[in-house]
Amino acid sequence: MAEPAASIDPAEIQRFSAMAEDWWNPTGKFRPLHQLNPVRLGYLRDRLGRHFGRDPQTLRLFDGLSVLDIGCGGGLIAEPMARLGGAVTGIDAAVRNVNIAGLHAKQAGLDIDYRNVAAEDLAASGAQFDIVLALEIVEHVADLDVFLDASARLVKPGGALVVSTINRTPQAWLLAIVGAEYVLGWLPRGTHTWDKFVRPSELAAGLRRGGMMVRDMTGVGYRPLSDEWALTRDLSVNYMALATHAG
Repeated sequence: MAEPAASIDPAEIQRFSAMAEDWWNPTGKFRPLHQLNPVRLGYLRDRLGRHFGRDPQTLRLFDGLSVLDIGCGGGLIAEPMARLGGAVTGIDAAVRNVNIAGLHAKQAGLDIDYRNVAAEDLAASGAQFDIVLALEIVEHVADLDVFLDASARLVKPGGALVVSTINRTPQAWLLAIVGAEYVLGWLPRGTHTWDKFVRPSELAAGLRRGGMMVRDMTGVGYRPLSDEWALTRDLSVNYMALATHAG
């Protein structure tokens, strides 16, 4: 059997493969991602719209742009990006995720190119995209530097990379692991490992090594009274970042 790509953690792939049937259940194991989606899409529309000089309120905002969704899962981000006009490719290391995403897209009448391939293997092929998304994935990879380098190489000149992840802080341990997995039961226990959370400074440094500069960092916070997520200045738990090639 071939060795997995350097960025792929087989234990993580097995964990998410076991939950794959639940991707499109808004009250199931991926409920937090369903709740996060409006905020993530709002960030993508606003920051990417500004980067490409487009009105974020345009219905087909990403017309004419190629989009890569790394760690696409069941397609929760790939599908709305396609509806916004992007020519979307979704990649995932779990075959079951790719199959479920492809079936759901077909049922929705969306043309999305789903592939079972690692980011570094796709980068080695010379493929590049206007927009590269790595949302809720970097905290699950086996080798962060390899993953960030591959992600950077996948971005076309003039393009943009957006990352969404969790900071490695006591607050994140308390909220994202103890709270989300053990107290509230939002996620199966063991979904996250605190040691694999990524500080903003580590993310920025890793991207710099790949020739990219972080242009924006914005926090994502949970509001318990309204049971919703919102963008915030607080980077202590969840945060999103946009990076472009340096220069």
